[in-house]
Amino acid sequence: MGFADLLNDVGGFGRFQWLHVTLISIPGLLMASQNLLNNFTAGTPSHHCTIPNRTSIASTHNISLEDVDESQLLRVFIPTDAGGNRLDKCTRYVEAQWHLLEGNASTPVTFANGTEPETELCLDGWTYDRTEFLSTIVTEWDLVCTLRPLKQMSQTVYMGGVLTGAIIFGGLSDRFGRKALLVWSYFQLAVLGSCTALSPSYVAFCTFRFLAGMAVSGIILNAVSLKVEWIPTKSRTVVGTLTSFFFTFGQMLLAGIAHSLRDWRHLQIAVCAPFILFFLYSWWFYESARWLVLNRRTKEAVSLLHRVARTNGKPEMVDKITVAVVESHMHKEIQCSKSVYTAYNLVKTRVMRRVSICLMVVWFSTSFAYYGIAMDLQKFGLNIYLMQIIFGFVDFPAKLVALGMLTYLGRRVTQATCLIVSGLIIFANIFVPSDMQTVRTTLACLGKAFTSSSFTCVYLFTGELYPTVIRQTGMGFTSTMSRLGSMAAPAVLILDEVLPALPGMVYGGAALVAGVFACFLPETLDVPLPDTIEDVEEKWGKSPSEQKKQELKESMALQDLKETPGVEEDSGKAAGLNAL
Repeated sequence: MGFADLLNDVGGFGRFQWLHVTLISIPGLLMASQNLLNNFTAGTPSHHCTIPNRTSIASTHNISLEDVDESQLLRVFIPTDAGGNRLDKCTRYVEAQWHLLEGNASTPVTFANGTEPETELCLDGWTYDRTEFLSTIVTEWDLVCTLRPLKQMSQTVYMGGVLTGAIIFGGLSDRFGRKALLVWSYFQLAVLGSCTALSPSYVAFCTFRFLAGMAVSGIILNAVSLKVEWIPTKSRTVVGTLTSFFFTFGQMLLAGIAHSLRDWRHLQIAVCAPFILFFLYSWWFYESARWLVLNRRTKEAVSLLHRVARTNGKPEMVDKITVAVVESHMHKEIQCSKSVYTAYNLVKTRVMRRVSICLMVVWFSTSFAYYGIAMDLQKFGLNIYLMQIIFGFVDFPAKLVALGMLTYLGRRVTQATCLIVSGLIIFANIFVPSDMQTVRTTLACLGKAFTSSSFTCVYLFTGELYPTVIRQTGMGFTSTMSRLGSMAAPAVLILDEVLPALPGMVYGGAALVAGVFACFLPETLDVPLPDTIEDVEEKWGKSPSEQKKQELKESMALQDLKETPGVEEDSGKAAGLNAL
């Protein structure tokens, strides 16, 4: 007997679980906004060097600007890029080339003497096209040309905060509880995320984004554990997948919010301020009863189980579930939980070491490939808001397929399949010519859909593989690898200057390698959550032949018990114990 049986006794997945899971999942609508916000707050519109005193310069050459087309006028001051079709973004002519007004704006620029006129950097700043974005951090602090790396650095800093939060909040929640850290994370994101909109400088912006990233990590880690630890075994797959749709829909919601505001400060407040509402109602959440029991707070756990029983329409169980009953159900787990656990315990024993190493690779590669695709929407050449909606929409059918696979094929097959297929799609996109933009965009959407499904699976899978006594530490540890992947993804995009196909080769290769590692993880379909490290070693530490021998031995022992006179009425109980 274990905690899973207690959950079934108080109503299984009843009214309480529906309400509990829904309220925890609603903030997921805005979690996508936090991770993908840089696509819009740091969007780079078309730009060119600012031309000062154009009117006075033109008047000295007896030219009326009213009679000159804007595109032609810019050719006088701004050189074209290497392709000859677009204006250069980072230089301008030292002297205006008025003779270029005689040519057509669509024809390549040529010079009589065959030499290029002298150019200079944009000494007076830049002029930006305000059609797509009214204001971004790029236009506010001129993060273009020599300062262009600072745009990607802001996302790396944010992911650094998420990484730090995974390390800090993972261990703290195992010590102080899931609810306390979740409530605090809501408050931290609401306040510091909103303060980001007031940033007077780029440094202040990055500082607030780092702290907001820490809060995001605290929300994700503790929300997953608080949901999983109140859900019966057989409901975990459906609930885990369906709640991930909140994040998916949130991607489409982000496109709508960003399109309606188009100012990075307003957008920042719009996606962070609502967390104050989540902070206020999160005080209603119930702490994990599993965690309370394992931290010798059984009376509080029993009180919560009584409330859950009443909410689920099982008031008769209130008198049956006592401190003694709960402790007898979880006697072994309580004894094991008296030990002090650290991150070293994740790799100390054989099975835990295998699980942790495989999950490290899976988490890193999933995040690495996902953000490599999702954080550079402008490269597709389509409307960025439309691309965000498309990228969100394709997740729905992909996750429905993943739900079916998780339910009928198991976690391991689903995890490996999603990673391998996404890797193959990314590789396939390398060989598509750049002028076939529709095909490239379609393949990118499919690759992103499968990496998103991989995320859905790995969150559920990790929570089921790690035992309760160290689950949050394990989630924090593996999430750390995920954040390293998300931090590395933008840097890999620089490799396209060496070889255009290189980023795709790296992203696709990482996904394929992770798919192979996923094949070595234990299957957890319909398996009760482990509560101790000993549970993990016993469940998955034996070879297939040893497991078959153990099952045969138990079957023979049960048969002998049934054939013994006077114990027929106890055989059902024996069978139940053997099954557990």
